[in-house]
Amino acid sequence: MTKVKEPIRTRRPVRTRKPSKGHQVGYLRVSSLDQNEVRQLEGLALDKTFTDKASGKDAKRPQLEAMQCFVREGDTVFCHSMDRLARNLDDLRKIVLGLTERGIHIVFVKENLTFTGEDSPMSNLLLSVMGAFAQFERELIRERQREGIAIAKREGKYSGRKPSLTPARAAELRRRVADGGSKAALAREFSISRDTLYRYVPVKKRRAGKLAK
Repeated sequence: MTKVKEPIRTRRPVRTRKPSKGHQVGYLRVSSLDQNEVRQLEGLALDKTFTDKASGKDAKRPQLEAMQCFVREGDTVFCHSMDRLARNLDDLRKIVLGLTERGIHIVFVKENLTFTGEDSPMSNLLLSVMGAFAQFERELIRERQREGIAIAKREGKYSGRKPSLTPARAAELRRRVADGGSKAALAREFSISRDTLYRYVPVKKRRAGKLAK
């Protein structure tokens, strides 16, 4: 009696589920002197963008906080440069570490650097070095601006901040305060703050306005 050979069973390969592609998120910071935010991350296909209009020294950045709450594991954050993301070196390390520990990648376009959380000690050293250079460059630019303003003042070329009111409007404001007009109402009418109003109105005229009430 012959035995019937059983067919050889082949094991099917186990299909692994590919991880879903994360969001491409951009973070922008524009200062009052440079409001051109488009050029910072121009050419990148971003799913969502967060923009703070603040100077580099401002600690309060609501959109940075919103971005950190929005991103999830597998997402990638794009930032133009290190000094646009952080105020100083310690701030930079804290933000980058906080993101990468959650499985979020961060890309600095200007420096051409990417941090993933699986970085070598050399990459972490590079982060510190480049962050220190970015902080030094920012402080150097500020120092040059201060020196330029000082030179312009000595040469009589520095006009300072542009006045909020024309001479005619400023004269009208002073007259109406002297006549006893409400400073709060006048500030709204002239579209200026109370602090700006006080810069235009001498103390004597403000006192005269109070006495007239």
